[in-house]
Amino acid sequence: MKVWILFVFIFYFNADCFSQPDTTQHIILGRANSFEQTQKPYVILISIDGFRYDYAEKFDAVNIKSLSLNAVKAASMVPSYPSLTFPNHYTLVTGLYPSHHGLVGNYFYDRNRKESYSMKTGSIVKNGYWYGGTPLWVLAEKQHMLSASFYWVGSEANIKGIYPTYYYTYNEAIPNNRRIEIIKNWLQLPPENRPHLITVYFPEVDHAGHRYGPDAPQTALAVKQVDSAIGKLYEQVKNIGLPVNFILVSDHGMTKIDTENPVGLPNEIDSAKFIIPRGAELLMLYAKNKKDIKKTYKKLKSIQKDFTVYRPKNMPSILHFSKKDDWHHHIGDLLLVPKWPKTFSLGSKKLSPGAHGYNPYLVKDMHAIFYAWGPAFKNNLSIPSFENVNVYPVITSILGLTIQAPIDGSLKVAQAILK
Repeated sequence: MKVWILFVFIFYFNADCFSQPDTTQHIILGRANSFEQTQKPYVILISIDGFRYDYAEKFDAVNIKSLSLNAVKAASMVPSYPSLTFPNHYTLVTGLYPSHHGLVGNYFYDRNRKESYSMKTGSIVKNGYWYGGTPLWVLAEKQHMLSASFYWVGSEANIKGIYPTYYYTYNEAIPNNRRIEIIKNWLQLPPENRPHLITVYFPEVDHAGHRYGPDAPQTALAVKQVDSAIGKLYEQVKNIGLPVNFILVSDHGMTKIDTENPVGLPNEIDSAKFIIPRGAELLMLYAKNKKDIKKTYKKLKSIQKDFTVYRPKNMPSILHFSKKDDWHHHIGDLLLVPKWPKTFSLGSKKLSPGAHGYNPYLVKDMHAIFYAWGPAFKNNLSIPSFENVNVYPVITSILGLTIQAPIDGSLKVAQAILK
């Protein structure tokens, strides 16, 4: 008997060491829609990570193409710089450029906290300290409208003391069909408990684009898989009969890079004198001693070939990534930007053929998608490309939410596409 008890203890101890993904639904109790908010329409904001502006046509995404026939369709949506996942997902839900909301990269350094942000570290990702601005779910909950998130950057963090009423810790263990079922269940809750804002995220296209490249059959397959999920989600929601508005976006596009000739860390950089977070299409250097900035900049300027070195004050204004934009003091002291299709590689790991993060005004492959349909939107309307900071006021306009702090987006897009 003692041997059996010891075996059971060892088994469970070892199992606990290999943490399983958290697939439970987190629910904040004690909340309810106000009567006024129960009369409002609904918005489902869907992001397909890495879905380039031309993928629907390129890979024949039949459901998206069909739904777009009577929808608002943008020629493309211009991501904010840098065109990376975390900065742009958070821009979409705050209406702020990355330099203004604070997530200036997937990895960056905070001088005041003397700590680095990493999208791979759960305790960091869940810490509300890092997230500026007012995400849509925080705005909604403050105004007594319930929200739900099936993944979104920031949705697991305590931002301004508020989480979505219903949310999940990010993991890829819950299959798409189950996610669709849960969203359907949310919309069938009693009116006082029903979320009017729902965010949904699909990572598959980005994964394939990185691993195999934007032209690969594996990327085409990932597009079709997510396209199928979008079609199923739409059909399930349509059958409920609520006034639901769909907004389908991506955070950025994807491009083929030069994997054979990566740019290494220049010898002119003394790595002992700088903090250098992980970076590829943008390398940010944080000086431990400010005296090392100017002389290192001059050395790099004299040898730059496959990259351009900037001091923040000299960054192109169109990118909103300069020193004056750096509200949270998160932008590096020196910025090294590789010339597309070059990329930095600071290790021995073989590069994947697909990447993003480049200046979207120079590299069109960075452009994302914007489709929108439902009772709030005009039908069969094509509009020019626009910046993704403008999605936030579109959603607040539909839901009748009052924007309570300045944002970078404007109402021009909302006024053009809403009935």
